[in-house]
Amino acid sequence: MTDAIIKVSRNTENAPLSTVSTQTVAFSHYNNFSAQLPVDPKTGEIVVGDIKEQAKQCLTNIKAIVESIDHVMDDVVKINVFLKDIADMEAVDEVYATFFGNLIPTRTVVQVAALPLSDARVQMDALISNGEGTAPQAPCPLVKLSRNTENAPLNQLATQTVAFSHYNNISAQLPVDPKTGEFVEGGVKEQTAQCLKNMKAILESIDVPFDDIVKINLYLRDLANVDAVNEVYSTFFPDSSIARTVAYVPARSIIAADALPMGALVQIDASVSHGDGTPPQEVEDRHNIVIRANNTDAAPRNALHTQTVAFSHYNHIAAQLPVDVATNAIVAGGAKEQAEQCLKNIKAIVESVDHVMDDIVKINIHLKDIADIEAINEVYTTFFNGELPARTVVGVSQIEMDALVQIDAVVSNGEGTLPQVK
Repeated sequence: MTDAIIKVSRNTENAPLSTVSTQTVAFSHYNNFSAQLPVDPKTGEIVVGDIKEQAKQCLTNIKAIVESIDHVMDDVVKINVFLKDIADMEAVDEVYATFFGNLIPTRTVVQVAALPLSDARVQMDALISNGEGTAPQAPCPLVKLSRNTENAPLNQLATQTVAFSHYNNISAQLPVDPKTGEFVEGGVKEQTAQCLKNMKAILESIDVPFDDIVKINLYLRDLANVDAVNEVYSTFFPDSSIARTVAYVPARSIIAADALPMGALVQIDASVSHGDGTPPQEVEDRHNIVIRANNTDAAPRNALHTQTVAFSHYNHIAAQLPVDVATNAIVAGGAKEQAEQCLKNIKAIVESVDHVMDDIVKINIHLKDIADIEAINEVYTTFFNGELPARTVVGVSQIEMDALVQIDAVVSNGEGTLPQVK
């Protein structure tokens, strides 16, 4: 269901092209970018040089895409940095700082097990503002709001929260006590609690309730800690009496990290509804836009996340494992069969809210073995009839239930979420 707002998929020859993804897919007030590898678009090869040169090429590719659609780098609201070695972070930061002079985006940095090209040491994707909207929306000179609070850890290269239109994007929060600048004492439970406390402090600083979170990404060093993390997580969600009444919890993805900044055991980022919008939208707008959470029996359920959470013009779909809902077990077969099941689960969720797969604007794929990507691509393309979504693929060392693949998605929501009662 696209209603009147049109999804705009675009590519430029000034950045690497792919047959299985679109460089940028715009819908309503956001553009979703595919992950950029350090590939020179002129040669199709990884740029020669060290990690700094690779980071520069990733950002140069992002900049080329940004400029090809008449935007500037200050329109970027979120950057994800995937590193092969977290020790490269300082060198990457040196380059990164030169691309953002004014309005610094929110950011998540994680070390992953593998990237799509074996010689790549870094990959980055991005989310950017799209003030002109997509047809037939009229261009709207919305203001990007970048904000920090001293009640959460500060970072010179990441803004804690960047709001644009009807979404807030929260930088990954580490288990750092903002008063001391050091890790909290204890293990993964204490670290999880601190990450969520930091996030809550950021939201309170901009007068946004914790239950306005629509999607959580939880990065864990060891998936054996999931139960311990969930024990703490469930004390934060639901947060309000209204949310408890309807048992609302955000959509969620759990991603294995080979390493995290500062040697953390866990870090958490989030997408948050922003009902008041950004100027010159009227504050009263927030009373008419609602969060719409939905589950279907046609896909696996989880008490700690909602399958899809819609707000304004986007739906956020929780990470889907290759679980057959009829058996509640991983499907038989290899990575290709498992990817097909993940996509079937996503399709069931998408269709349960009266949408189609071609409404998807962004896909994230996590693989136990990056070499499986070619087999997965064979089945992947059969789920889309039109222009392909933007896409990010990373290799991870672990996936829940010992799966070989996990996939989550962001879906356009042309009908919006006005004006149902929450």
